[in-house]
Amino acid sequence: MNDMTQVIAEPVTWRVADIEAIFALPFNDLIFRAQTVHRAHFDANTVQLSTLMSIKTGGCSEDCGYCPQAARYDTGVENQGLLDIETVLEAARAAKAAGATRFCMGAAWRGPKQRDLEPVLDMVREVKAMGLEACATLGMLKDGQAEQLKDAGLDYYNHNLDTSPEFYGEIITTRDYQDRLDTLDRVRGADLHVCCGGIVGMGESRTQRAGLIAQLANLTPQPESVPINMLVQVEGTPLQDTEAMDPLEFVRTIAVARIVLSQSYVRLSAGRTKMSEAIQALCFLAGANSIFYGEKLLTTGNPEVERDRALLAKLGIVPQGAACH
Repeated sequence: MNDMTQVIAEPVTWRVADIEAIFALPFNDLIFRAQTVHRAHFDANTVQLSTLMSIKTGGCSEDCGYCPQAARYDTGVENQGLLDIETVLEAARAAKAAGATRFCMGAAWRGPKQRDLEPVLDMVREVKAMGLEACATLGMLKDGQAEQLKDAGLDYYNHNLDTSPEFYGEIITTRDYQDRLDTLDRVRGADLHVCCGGIVGMGESRTQRAGLIAQLANLTPQPESVPINMLVQVEGTPLQDTEAMDPLEFVRTIAVARIVLSQSYVRLSAGRTKMSEAIQALCFLAGANSIFYGEKLLTTGNPEVERDRALLAKLGIVPQGAACH
């Protein structure tokens, strides 16, 4: 162990003020520290590729201010019932052929009823049988549902905190923060890996961004995957005219997440279509080591596979053969 290890040792509990102090570092120092932490835990030149598919789209009863799938907003997203299993498996096969190692299935439910869950369990079993890691994001889980998903072979359950507790009420009113934490507890209780992150650029302050990262950092254990989404401003949603976040502030956010969530995969998620190659390169330098890979994220666009391959080739970053967790 070198002296740098002592400098970057993690506190037992992260305070928001601790994280704000990291945010405030000079940019070069912040990136150096993030890269040092990254190299202590990961291969600096590999990236994990996940593909996300919407298996049930639109018509959600929640009022998340960023979401085009909320039934109460007119965003042009057509409601679509649960897809048949072969359509999903065809997409999973294509994702694997393109190099993805994890396939995530997302459904726009407040939470699945048992009759909703049964066909999803079949999808999970078949995706696992292909040799892919299986991930699902289905909303809030009731007692026993996480165990059913685990028994079917699910590896990861995604349930984002979205933002800090202090800003949460500005974005969502139809469920509270504790509802999200309760679902994460059920997921952990079933011995599933946790995929949990948030969305930045929703009008929150830096302190509130630090508050989100503190919440993630103080989960025990920390999430294995942390998706960091840049708000995609969708016409018809309450956040459609939110002032865009400065790209370098987004890079800072990635760097802070890497430092604080040192052993988590930090994933560049929504919003990459609006990021230049240079900004994405800085995000990788700052410690991002996972991306959503494919041409669509639920209902919003994502860089085309060939474009991603070209960027990774320019940077000398190679796809991870199999996720470590």
